[in-house]
Order: sequence, then C-alpha cells, then structure tokens
Amino acid sequence: MSVEISLKHRIGAFDLTAEFVSGAGITALFGRSGSGKTTLVNLMAGLMRPDSGRIKIGSRVLFDSAAGIDLPAHRRRIGYVFQEARLFPHLTVKQNLLYGAWFAKARGKADFNHVVSMLGIGALLARRPLNLSGGEKQRVAIGRALLSNPDILLMDEPLASLDDDRKGEILPYLERLRDDASIPIIYVTHAVSEIARLAASVVLLSDGKSIASGPAADILGRLDLLPFTSQDESGAGSLIDATVARHEIEDQLSVLASPLGELRIPALGAPIGTALRIQIKARDVMLSLTRPTDISALNIVPCRIVELREDESGMVNVGLDHDGAHFLARVTPKSVRHLDLVPGKNVYAVIKSVAFDRRHVGAWG
Repeated sequence: MSVEISLKHRIGAFDLTAEFVSGAGITALFGRSGSGKTTLVNLMAGLMRPDSGRIKIGSRVLFDSAAGIDLPAHRRRIGYVFQEARLFPHLTVKQNLLYGAWFAKARGKADFNHVVSMLGIGALLARRPLNLSGGEKQRVAIGRALLSNPDILLMDEPLASLDDDRKGEILPYLERLRDDASIPIIYVTHAVSEIARLAASVVLLSDGKSIASGPAADILGRLDLLPFTSQDESGAGSLIDATVARHEIEDQLSVLASPLGELRIPALGAPIGTALRIQIKARDVMLSLTRPTDISALNIVPCRIVELREDESGMVNVGLDHDGAHFLARVTPKSVRHLDLVPGKNVYAVIKSVAFDRRHVGAWG
C-alpha cells in the first residue's frame, strides 16, 4: 500500500510544503525540531485541515482540496501513537487495547492475540497504566492503535520521552512491528540511531519543506544533505546491510558478510544467517594510502574516493566506494593535504571493531 502526500499549510509565520510518496515498512519523517514533522502527521491524521493539497493512502483519498474531499479523523482509518502513551488510567491494559478494537468493529477486527504476542504485553493485561514503565506504556499504545485495524500507522517520536534503557527495551518490538505489520508506518524522529535501526525510507524536512526523500541509506549517505541529516559531528554515517556469517567465540567477535566484505564486530547473540543493518559512523573510519599492517583494527576495506566536502566545522567528509557500496569517512583538512586525497584516488578504509555500537545494530527482515 502506498502513501501519497502533497500538502501546503500555513500556521502563523510558518509555512509547510510537503510532497512525497512512500510504500510499505517504516518511512521516517526526519528533521530538526521545528521542521514541521508533527504538523505534517497531524494534517495526515485529520487533526488539522491543510490549506491545500492531497492525501491518499492506497486507493483511498482522505483529503483533496481541489475535489472537495476532507474525511473526518474517525473515518480515515489511521492509528496514531503519540509521544506520550495517552492511555486511560482507570482502565486495565486489556481494556485499553479493547478500546482500540472497538473502533474496528465496522471493518473487521485485528487479531488480538497476535498483537499482544508481537508486542510482548501478555503479562501486562490485568495491570493499569500507573503500574507500567514508559516502554511498556508505549507498547500498549502501539497495540491499541493496531487493534483499531488501521490502513496506516502514524508514530510521533514514540521514544522521545524514554531514557536509553527504555529505548533499548522497545526497539526490538518496533523492529518486529515493522516486519510483521502489513501497513505503512510513518515514523517521526530526529534521531539518526532510530532511522538506522528501523526505517526503510526517509523523508527529510527542513524549515517546513520536504527537501529530499528516498531509501534511508541513500539519504543519510548523501554529502550534500549532511548539514540536515547530522545533528553534530558524530551524526554523519552510513547504513550497511549485512548477514551474520559466523561467530569467533574465543575472540568475542561476530563476523558479518556485507557489501564491504567481511566485517568483525563485538559478539552478537544473533544466529548465523540473521539479516542485520549496521551503522558505521564517519568519524570512526580512518584512511590510509597503503594497506596497514601490524595494527589493532580488524576491518580494512579497499575503496575509491568519490567525493570530498568540507562541513561547517571545517572537517572534511569523504564519500567512498567499494565495488558499488558507498560509505563515509570524516578527516581533517590536514589529512586531506598530507595524503593528497582527491576524487578517484584509491585508499584503504580502516574501521575498528570496537567502533560498532550494539545499540545501533538492528535486525532487518
């Protein structure tokens, strides 16, 4: 099922212009605070009326200013998960979930047991929201939205109110939701790490405008978009699809088969054959003109320089290619001069195994 958005809206002095098409899986609406992400999902949900444009989900047109179509929110078949869970405090978890299912009675019920199992909330059914952790509340809120049997799920920064431990608790469930749900998911975030774990595609917003959209790896890997996609010098990086090839148990390492060749990372609990997506931070990639020897780094990738671009801080982001796989490095201007780094030059990229953060390694598919 596809999502087609073409909207214009003005709030005070803020103008929103958004246009994109997305498909199955999770599409991240990504941008800094104030870029228009929440406004856009509120327009999609029918909580606000656009000045003009069109919203189409699958074959259903929800809004078309030219045709005079504007379905009310309760008829749009949209599940909405807010930053806070917004559960009914006087109801049990099961009663909160059944409230979502009540809205679906006119168009068929979602499978209650499947949703409960997928989100791991079976043991919570008799409890009330006051006795749930932040991560548990969000899982229940997601379940309630799914049980309304929506055509699309909107998630407005669902992890924003959680600390790192609670985020780590809920991310595997969001991965399962992405892989099991048969509906598009629009996921609002300003965190690159969440995109790395979850999103198939990205719509990039800046100052109320959708300035780019496409596969997540392509958007995050574009040097011209780094001013918008990396919040700071640590944010720039590359997304690489990989598969667990084997485990080197004695060395506490897992070996991944990837488009960059074999990569060794700290040991994972994932079985051999598991599909993953990893994030390689540009700051964690060193460059050498010759193949290094007698060094501690375990990942050495021969590659060719495609592009160099200086950022606002004066550092240089380097686009690299290895047999068609693209990734990034970040070096100083002095290193560029000393190594005479120019497009077309062959170099070796050095990536330390310990640079891989387990929290940013996500199951994929």
